[in-house]
Amino acid sequence: MTYNVTVALLTGVGCCIGALVVLVKKINSHREMKEKIERARNRRDESLQQAEEHPTTDAAFIMSLSLSELTKQLKEGSLSPEDVLYSYIEKTLAVNKKLNCCTEILLESLDQLKTVGSNKEGLLYGVPVSIKENVAVKNHDCSCGVVINLDQPAEKDSVLVQVLKKQGAIPFVKTNLPQALWSFACSNPIYGKTVNPHNPQKTSGGSSGGEGALIGGGGSLLGIGSDLGGSIRIPASFCGICGFKPTSGRLSLQGLHSISRGQNLVLSSPGPMARDVDSLALCMQALLCDHMFSLDPTVPPLPFNMEIYRSAKPLRIGYLENNGYMQPFPSMARGIREIKALLEQAGHTVRLHHTQKGEPLDPIIKEQFFIYFLPKWLKKILSFLNNFKTHYFVFRSVLDLWKHHAAVEDYIHETIAHWRSYNIDVLLCPVPGPAYNASYCGRIPILYNLLNFPVGVVPVSTVTAEDEEELNHQQMLSKPFKAVSEGLPVAVQCVALPWQDELCLRFMKELEQLVKQKKK
Repeated sequence: MTYNVTVALLTGVGCCIGALVVLVKKINSHREMKEKIERARNRRDESLQQAEEHPTTDAAFIMSLSLSELTKQLKEGSLSPEDVLYSYIEKTLAVNKKLNCCTEILLESLDQLKTVGSNKEGLLYGVPVSIKENVAVKNHDCSCGVVINLDQPAEKDSVLVQVLKKQGAIPFVKTNLPQALWSFACSNPIYGKTVNPHNPQKTSGGSSGGEGALIGGGGSLLGIGSDLGGSIRIPASFCGICGFKPTSGRLSLQGLHSISRGQNLVLSSPGPMARDVDSLALCMQALLCDHMFSLDPTVPPLPFNMEIYRSAKPLRIGYLENNGYMQPFPSMARGIREIKALLEQAGHTVRLHHTQKGEPLDPIIKEQFFIYFLPKWLKKILSFLNNFKTHYFVFRSVLDLWKHHAAVEDYIHETIAHWRSYNIDVLLCPVPGPAYNASYCGRIPILYNLLNFPVGVVPVSTVTAEDEEELNHQQMLSKPFKAVSEGLPVAVQCVALPWQDELCLRFMKELEQLVKQKKK
């Protein structure tokens, strides 16, 4: 009897000790995370404070210049890299106070001014460039908004940052992103929430939301983002700027950090974000150089084809009035119709794909998404995406994984075959937007990442009172979708076949010019 009591007491004591150990570990882990967050925030605050100590300049003229105008004046010597950098730092600090879009000012950019003259022949000589937080810059974290990744500074610059510097650019700030990168919004427990430059009640988008907000707010004229599921295009749409997701593999991925490293079914791609399409093209031209091909031999040595980008040949354009994910807002549908009319007036051939009845979507999001009439090829791909969303991370065997990869290959080949059967060069379609409330978390548009098609976003209009009135009459939409504000940017999406990046950019440029001409 005494023995049994002793055993019971010892067992109880052991359980208590075990529970205490677990509790202590949990408390220590929580404290360590809080300390990591505090250190990261202190680094950010110190960099912002030190950046405020730079000389002030008459920045109004500099800030009014487009990238092409700025590079011209820098090369001619009528502007100095010092004045340009100080002007953009000053503007960035002001924008960040309103939008909370920066994770750190790269103070070494001030030291780079001493040596940037050696790269005066570079295409981006003296141009300040903003960098998404998950792109490696030596001695700075790439946390991806996840606390466990803090206090692990990069040992060297990413390939893209090295190439930018070789071309004379000055990376000067890192920008915010959502926790783990996978979100329509832009918020994380380290640096907080980034808001929209046109309406602080709206999100700037994700995951390159810091870039979208900073460029849209005027604090940067060129930035580097990344796109795994709309992460360049959504912020570009929400913030009223241009964004481009190249064919994955066209630009180096070395030094681009991700939470899902190792998954190759849906491909990520870094890409430029800017105020206009010419800036995107100039950035691509600067990056697609021998220096990048030497630093990363896995990238095919394909220089930027300026002849295709500058071509004036009429295009054969297909268009879709919805993207198969959600019923477009009236403003977004109007944007597509207006652009279609402008393209036809300019002499391009524009045709709508023949459609057939769609099918119900996942019950979880049935309330938010509409049943569409889609082309057969697009409907089949979207059906696969629904299945992919549920099953990708729970493969039962290696054979199951192989089957999914084979299915992706089949869909890509089938889509290209259908594309060619319609005899089109490019595709015009909606992009998510206008900007949603920060609390809304929507469905990620991974279609063109899955297909690995180059795709870009161009702002074409703004939400009107008439758009708002029509939206209020659409009772099938849930409240998160109805929360749209008059004056927000309206954008469209431009798509081309894999490796036809220059053609995609040329199409984007055509839209941009037509919209500008219409406003005159």
